[in-house]
Amino acid sequence: MAKVHVKVAVIGAGMSGLVAARELRCEGHQVVVFESSNDVGGTWLYDPRVESDPLGSDPAREVIYASLYRSLRVNLPRHLMGFSDYPFLEKGCGDPRAFPGHQEVLRFLRGFAEDFGLIELIRFKHEVVRVERAVEGRWDEWAVEWRARNGEEEEAAGVDVFEAVVVCNGKHTQPKIAEFPGRSTWPGEQLHSHNYRVPEPFKDKIVVMIGKGISATEIAKDLIPFAREVHQASRETNTQVVKLRKLDGVFPHTMIACAEGDGKLVFEDGSSIYADVIIHCTGYIYHFPFLKTKGLVSVDNNCVGPLYKHVFPPGLAPWLSFIDIPFLTVHTYLSELRSKWVAKVLSGELVLPSEEEMMSSVQEHYQRIEELGWPKHHAHKLEMEKFEYEKWLVGQLGLPPFEQWREKMGFAVIKSLQSSDENWRDTWDVEKWMQEEGFGKQAH
Repeated sequence: MAKVHVKVAVIGAGMSGLVAARELRCEGHQVVVFESSNDVGGTWLYDPRVESDPLGSDPAREVIYASLYRSLRVNLPRHLMGFSDYPFLEKGCGDPRAFPGHQEVLRFLRGFAEDFGLIELIRFKHEVVRVERAVEGRWDEWAVEWRARNGEEEEAAGVDVFEAVVVCNGKHTQPKIAEFPGRSTWPGEQLHSHNYRVPEPFKDKIVVMIGKGISATEIAKDLIPFAREVHQASRETNTQVVKLRKLDGVFPHTMIACAEGDGKLVFEDGSSIYADVIIHCTGYIYHFPFLKTKGLVSVDNNCVGPLYKHVFPPGLAPWLSFIDIPFLTVHTYLSELRSKWVAKVLSGELVLPSEEEMMSSVQEHYQRIEELGWPKHHAHKLEMEKFEYEKWLVGQLGLPPFEQWREKMGFAVIKSLQSSDENWRDTWDVEKWMQEEGFGKQAH
């Protein structure tokens, strides 16, 4: 059967958007990438600016898409952050560490875009404001409305029609805020980690971090040399876990029970402190304000659905797809596999199950989450299941089984993240580990 070549809009030129563009073009599709900034990189493009609303809840604010803080380092070894045919190697005068800073990731993505000729596909400073079917009754014709900007002035606006749309706009833009009585009237400063950049503004302040994830821990470490005190509140109730993950110089607490008008914060165990700043390290909400599907795709309690295998909405497949929905996974390799899958489905080389079969698969996934006792907002959490998901995609694509070292290194990373060693990225000799595990230089 002859391949079908379609006109595809890719929304976003971050890591997922770049690899999607490459795979779509390799399959013969005509690709246009819309990117609101003036560079590739997406979430890896550092921007020192912060939003006018530090909590990110004002819909009228100017949105700053970057969520990076200056000191951020990756928590995966570079061995796992490359693509199958384009490893994330140390080059020239860059950051040589196995766990480099964000600047090195951006250099890698820029190199990827340049080496595969992707820049010519990208419309920079083009913000997508609406994606909606162009013709009633057809889902293979999408109107993509865009707005081009130069500084504060609007340069142009327009609408283009595509047969397919691939959404790659990331998931670290719309903050999720912790709610507790008195939060909105508490007199201190509040911000979301999305708007944290550097520690100097917090000098001599008493800061309370909300959250026990990586960003909360890393920002707390960043603040210790500057703040008068750093406290960390979380919903974690396992005292052994709290003790294991306690940071030197950071005071652990239960979750905030209420905030009072005099600046006091009362915790659920009854203890209290007076603080100057609360930093919400509480994650993000999937956000697609441009997408108009008449309810066929929605976000309910941070579950995007329905999505077959986290990619295709059954009622709109294959003409609408999402590349970077799952979290707690190895994004580069999984995004490459999902992009190959989407590209081959659009070309007709691979065929999706029927809409009914895809919906049945989605419902089975939801039922399994419920049986596990997971909240709905964990619908796209892979973590320990990411390798089974990878194997499923590899099987769909007819590719050779992925290398065993990837899975073993992934589990080693999870173990390190759960350890009490604050400096595990520097104490873990990844090359030595690979030699001891019998993998040699295969990761390169």
